Amino acid sequence: MFYRRRIILSLLQTFEGELGKTKFQKLLLLFTQQQLKQDFHFVPYRYGCYSFQAAADISTMQKYGQLKIGNNGVKKIDPQDYVSTLKIEDKKIINSIFLQHRNKSYSDLIKFTYQKYPYYAIHSEIANRYLTDLELEAVNNHVPFSNETILFTIGYEGVSLEEYLNKLIKEDVKVLVDVRNNPQSMKYGFTKSQLLNATNSVGIEYIHFPEVGIVSNQRQELNTQEDYDKLFSKYIKETLSQTKNSQEKILELVMTKKRVALTCFEANICQCHRKHLAEAVISLPNWNYKLKHI
Repeated sequence: MFYRRRIILSLLQTFEGELGKTKFQKLLLLFTQQQLKQDFHFVPYRYGCYSFQAAADISTMQKYGQLKIGNNGVKKIDPQDYVSTLKIEDKKIINSIFLQHRNKSYSDLIKFTYQKYPYYAIHSEIANRYLTDLELEAVNNHVPFSNETILFTIGYEGVSLEEYLNKLIKEDVKVLVDVRNNPQSMKYGFTKSQLLNATNSVGIEYIHFPEVGIVSNQRQELNTQEDYDKLFSKYIKETLSQTKNSQEKILELVMTKKRVALTCFEANICQCHRKHLAEAVISLPNWNYKLKHI
């Protein structure tokens, strides 16, 4: 079993076996914020902090009969003691959270997390029910905003879905353009349907332009930068020369939406075709903006 799933079961076990979904997310946030290396990451969501990975793990563990999702929230039904399987430092964190928050109501916990981590409340639909005007101002101060028009590029290699989304949110990206030919991924959160749902849920529009991608069979045996450079030379000649219309659509998006990001897999921009696509876009007539790789 993944260690992070043992954390979920241990948290439920410590809080008498059952937690409401929102309360669970809040307590899991408080737990991970005390870890040296976080097992879960979060995004600002409708009711505050939210981990897509935790929600996916809960759904999977329900299939395995380890917990049950019901009207009252999430209930541990696996009788095994998972707290004893945790690292010593994680046991201490869970015990500390239990002692500090065991008697907090749903409202108290929401208020506490919104006050302590205002960034995660920027998309909350309920913040005004729990926070004072001054506290709401603190939340609003964490809302990213920029009038500058920028074309970004971003890869998802080596980061969680939540870390990736936070990069986009903090850059105030309005539209994510998926430039993969085949938008499937073994990495959780990055297949087309998952990414579409995740981006839309944090207020970012998702668009897919498969025609500007590179087909999978051309991406085999890429072992050196020279191998990548040969592939991209072919990409420039054969694909970019035939997709001017798509490049112009991307430029139009930049001009109208102002904050647009091209996305693919590779973290290293020199090993991804999005670099060359972005350079083709900025070489079009009427380009007078900024390009930024994040």
